[in-house]
Amino acid sequence: QVQLVESGGGLVQPGGSLTLSCTASKSVFSFNTMAWYRQPPGAQREFVASITSGGTAAYADSVRGRFAISKDRAENTLYLQMISLNSDDTAVYYCNAHEEYTGVELETIAYDYWGQGTLVTVSS
Repeated sequence: QVQLVESGGGLVQPGGSLTLSCTASKSVFSFNTMAWYRQPPGAQREFVASITSGGTAAYADSVRGRFAISKDRAENTLYLQMISLNSDDTAVYYCNAHEEYTGVELETIAYDYWGQGTLVTVSS
């Protein structure tokens, strides 16, 4: 069972910055895709950013240009660098890892793993 552990959340003032980290129990480069999701208070979990094994990144419109997702092989860590934070960014942020295999009958077998979440609060 893959384990993901997020860290780096906390209280930050509007306009501030924060970097979240996610460590995994296996190489972060072994997953097809790793991603960050967030769940604002009273709302559904939503996509924030993702990065493929090849390094292609994708972002939600609401964070594009302010957030950057990256992976570090030496640290075996997934990062989410966040700048120009505002109150709408307040949420529990979750790390996700997605991997796929081809089964014996050529079916696609997919697994999704989640961390426990780290709380980011943007407030003055």
